Amino acid sequence: METWDAVRARRNVRDYTDQPIAREALERILEAGRRAPSSKNWQPWNFVVVTERERLVELAKAWEPGGKHIARSAATIALVGEEPEDARHRDWLMYDFGQATANMMLTAVDLGIGSGHSAVADQRQAQRVLGFPDGYFAAFLIGLGHPAGRPLRPIDRPDRRPFDDVVHWGGW
Repeated sequence: METWDAVRARRNVRDYTDQPIAREALERILEAGRRAPSSKNWQPWNFVVVTERERLVELAKAWEPGGKHIARSAATIALVGEEPEDARHRDWLMYDFGQATANMMLTAVDLGIGSGHSAVADQRQAQRVLGFPDGYFAAFLIGLGHPAGRPLRPIDRPDRRPFDDVVHWGGW
């Protein structure tokens, strides 16, 4: 898929088929996250991949009720990082995690795989399931799976604010 088509086709997918995701596809998605830009090439991320159904069901409990799709996903990637030392580093970390997330989600759509992000409210539950060490936290989850129902294809009329309401040329 061309990059522009992938951007136009990307949407949050939270309803998946039972089809597993090939290891090669997961590795490509993870490599896209690893290659994301970060502040001063900091690369603050760790990616924990979960594919076992029982663990996905338990991981979904870290964001109830919004993380239901995590339990139904074929795989979920948790973005885990070290607790930042201050608010400034937290802002950098979140921006960098956002770039890694976007890279992974666009790569997934390029492979015909749907994705849906999730927050993490219960860090203890996330740590129990993912096994990350103390001093770290799970920032986000990305549920992945083959879309049930609607296939991924460019959306002609997205539900977005009008271009001229969003874009300000030369100043506000």
